[in-house]
Amino acid sequence: MEEAILVGLDLEKDQNFENSMLELANLATACNITVLHTITQKSKRPTANYYIGSGKVKEVLEAITTLDANLVIFNDELSPSHIRNLEEQLNIKVIDRTVLILDIFARRAKTKEAMLQVELAQAKYFMPRVIGMHKHLSRQKSGTGSKGPGEQQLELDRRLLRNKITKLQGDLDSLVQVRRTQREKRKNNDIFTVALTGYTNSGKSTLMNSIIDIATTHKEEYVFEKNMLFATLETKTKRIHLDNNHIFLLTDTVGFIEKLPHHLIEAFKSTLEEISEASLILHVIDTSNKDYENQIKTVEEVLESIGVSEIPIVYVYNKVDLLEEIPLTIKDKSVFISAINNYNVNRLLETIDKFIYKTISVVTMLLPFNRSEIYAELKETSNILNTEYTEEGTTIQVEVNEYHLSKYKEFIK
Repeated sequence: MEEAILVGLDLEKDQNFENSMLELANLATACNITVLHTITQKSKRPTANYYIGSGKVKEVLEAITTLDANLVIFNDELSPSHIRNLEEQLNIKVIDRTVLILDIFARRAKTKEAMLQVELAQAKYFMPRVIGMHKHLSRQKSGTGSKGPGEQQLELDRRLLRNKITKLQGDLDSLVQVRRTQREKRKNNDIFTVALTGYTNSGKSTLMNSIIDIATTHKEEYVFEKNMLFATLETKTKRIHLDNNHIFLLTDTVGFIEKLPHHLIEAFKSTLEEISEASLILHVIDTSNKDYENQIKTVEEVLESIGVSEIPIVYVYNKVDLLEEIPLTIKDKSVFISAINNYNVNRLLETIDKFIYKTISVVTMLLPFNRSEIYAELKETSNILNTEYTEEGTTIQVEVNEYHLSKYKEFIK
């Protein structure tokens, strides 16, 4: 069991510093690390040598000795030189928030794609940080003096990492192509996609299960849900079939967090593409968290960084069952729900349905008896309001989207 001391640098401009430190403790707990003590320092800027002041380094060293800690975790991403200098002074392992998040992702990854994404992010993070990892093997001597010194261990490590990154990227690109092909197939069928996004542990997977439970007449397998940070990393897409025969695909994506490592965002680009190509985004918010407004900003910043700005968003304020009163909000298109007990989820479904099916047309079609496959397709994908069998064929009144309107315009009366 690892027992850690947390260290944070308050740069005085960060109004969210206390919440960030509390979140760091939760991240450590998610990695089965016991938090023994927290040390903070206020400063205008990080120091060049140790990130924190030399006096604070001594304070951390005293805490390590007193509490018998075997790990120090910093709340910000450290440079390679910071890590090297700190480990020389403290004589124990020093990691930062990024390593902690990468470790959680590595533990949670289950599918091949998620494992490749995490491994790629780890390799990119450690690439500039191999300095000093093998001081006892500073260089490998050559066989003869005429050839000069052999390849340094540092360069060997870097070359191995570069090769690993190249291979991982190639393997991931192959899986990405499969995902993109699946998305293109959905587009060709003109099926609307609704993407769930939000801060980690805001209740996205619970909401997906609630919608599956309430909305669909064709029961889908539930997705994994648990009250923990980054409980699910895999993108899950479920077909939601409403009572009025309206259909959409609901996609659950990876949760975000403050100071989400850049390498993770890059590695999970293929997963985040599910958001960028959705018809509608449901931004799920944990209203029971006192810091939920800052969490909204964090998610919006990540969405902006991946180029999601034109897609409409519905703000889903979740976990209202934990509140004494529902808070006021100035966000447009907001719905207050409790996914865990299905409160107001029906209203959310009505909001989704009205938005994505706003271009629906009601038409009358005459289908020849020898084109029964058209009737079967519309029965599966559209809402047939009335059916009448005549000598000429099957006359139906049906709600159709633009795709079916164009595809079967010759049969419209």
